[in-house]
Amino acid sequence: MRIWVDLTNSPHVLVMRPVIANLRARGHEVEVTARDFAQTLGLLERFEIEHTTIGRHRGGRVAAKATGLAARSSELARWARGRRFDQALGHGSNDITIAAALLRIPSSTMFDYEWATVQHNVNCRLAGAVVVPEAIPPERLYRYGARGKVRRYPGLKEEYYLADFEPDAAVLAELGLDRGRPVTVVRTPPEVSLYHRFENDLFAQVLNRLGSSDVQSVVLPRTAEQRSELERAGGFIVPERAIDAQSLIAFADLVVSAGGTMNREAVALGTPVYTVFEGRLGAVDERLMAEGRLQRLISADELRPVKRHRSTQHATRIRRDPALLADLLVTG
Repeated sequence: MRIWVDLTNSPHVLVMRPVIANLRARGHEVEVTARDFAQTLGLLERFEIEHTTIGRHRGGRVAAKATGLAARSSELARWARGRRFDQALGHGSNDITIAAALLRIPSSTMFDYEWATVQHNVNCRLAGAVVVPEAIPPERLYRYGARGKVRRYPGLKEEYYLADFEPDAAVLAELGLDRGRPVTVVRTPPEVSLYHRFENDLFAQVLNRLGSSDVQSVVLPRTAEQRSELERAGGFIVPERAIDAQSLIAFADLVVSAGGTMNREAVALGTPVYTVFEGRLGAVDERLMAEGRLQRLISADELRPVKRHRSTQHATRIRRDPALLADLLVTG
C-alpha cells in the first residue's frame, strides 16, 4: 500500500514515528507531509524522517484557524493528487482528512482528548476509522459522527511510542544542568488551541514560584512569543531548539505541564507530574488521576521539588507494541 501521513504538531511526530517505521517494515510505501508549527520540523529532522513541508500555522483565533484549515487542506490535496495513495493517516490533523476526502482517499484519525469539539466534528465525520484509548467511552464520540468507526487501544499512546526509548543523560549536559540538584521541567499552555482559550493564572503563579527559587527549571515553550516572554523574565533555562525532551523528563524530579502529552510522557516514564490544564478534563487524565499517577495542581505553593532516586522508575514503566496502533489505523 501507498500510505500518506500528515503531521501538524510536535507530539504527532513522536506518536507516528514508530508507526511509520512499522508500516515501512511491512513493505508499505509511506510519504510524510508536515506543517511548520512549534517543534514539528525540528523533531522530524532529529528523527531523520524525510518529509515535505506544506503550510504553516495561521494563529489561534477561530477565523484564522478556519482560513488556515481551508488553505492548507487545498495545498495538501494539490500535492497528493496523482500520487495514488491508498490510505491517509493523521493524529488530530483535520487538514489531511479534508484533503483525503476531496481526493476520495480512505483516511484514519487518532487522538486521545475527546473535548476538542471543532476538530473532532471534522475528523470523525470524514475519517473511516477513529483510533482512541480505551479510557475514552465510545459514546462520547458519537455526537461527532464516530459511531461505528471507533477503534480502541489499551493504555496510553505514550506507552507505545516510548516502548523502545531509553533515556540519554547527554541532554543534561546540553542544557548545563547539575545532576545533583533538583530539576523541574515545565511545559507552557497551548494558548493557540481552541480548547484552552483563556489566561492560565495558575501557570503564571507556577512560573513566579519556580523563577524565584534555586530549583533548576527548564521551560519548554510552544511558540516564539512564549519564548521571548520567558527570556525577558529570566530565571529559567529555555532550550533554543528541539531537544531530547523525553530524556529530560526521565531525568527530571518533577514535571509541571499545562498540556496533555508531556503529562502522560511523565506518567509513562515514572516521573512525578502535576497538571495545570484549566480546560475540561478528558477521560485519559480522569483515569490517571483516579489511579494516583497524575496530580492536579491547585496552588503553586504545593510545588516542592526534591531530588528523587531513579531506582524505582524503571519498575513503573509499561511498554506496548506500536504495531497495534499501525493495525488499528490502516483500514485496508
